[in-house]
Amino acid sequence: MNSQSFLASGEQQNNRYQFVINNTFADKENGANGDSYIRSCALRSAQQGNYTEAIALLTELIERHPHNAVDYNNRGLVYFQGGELHQALSDYNKALQLNPHLASAYNNRANYYAACGELTAALADYDYAIDFNPRHVRAWINRGITLRDLGQYDQAVENFDNALLFGQLEGHIWAERGRTYHIWGEWNCAIADYRRALNQLPTVGNKTDVPGYRLRLQVENWLNELLPTHHMQ
Repeated sequence: MNSQSFLASGEQQNNRYQFVINNTFADKENGANGDSYIRSCALRSAQQGNYTEAIALLTELIERHPHNAVDYNNRGLVYFQGGELHQALSDYNKALQLNPHLASAYNNRANYYAACGELTAALADYDYAIDFNPRHVRAWINRGITLRDLGQYDQAVENFDNALLFGQLEGHIWAERGRTYHIWGEWNCAIADYRRALNQLPTVGNKTDVPGYRLRLQVENWLNELLPTHHMQ
């Protein structure tokens, strides 16, 4: 759901990453020998699109601490951002081998499966992520998008309703629930959710939440698709 966003078509497939890629890069407590500093440099490099440098830094951490599941998960995320999907999957699998309860690794691996069109496998991993961390809001959002992509609109809406209970990322959730209503043909509900989302998502010039601003532009386009038709009814 995407440096862009996961939706149903190419557009949809872009929204999912927007949330997850930039927000599930986990960090650990400060470590010895500058581990925390290296990790923060890797994150900064990844955010700037310098994936080669980020991977090199994370590889250094992995060589220092070969049993650290978090660093494998983070490196997998950077591989994924850089389009190296097979390497990403290998790192996610290694992270889960080291820590079978690491919810963010299940969420990230699910995004890999979704990007490859393996929606059933993606759904299973989102379920694991939520089982191990019921407050993992991004996993809830991504699970809802996947249910929508599978045409299970009622379950997707129920999923987004559950995600709203945690009081996080409401703008993203309303946007995705609105999109679900839109595709489902429940246009009044879609319009209401799009307007709620626009009240929450960042406005023009916001440099701290670029994915949120991109989602805002997408929501504005979706809303514009509906309003002329809505008024004609």
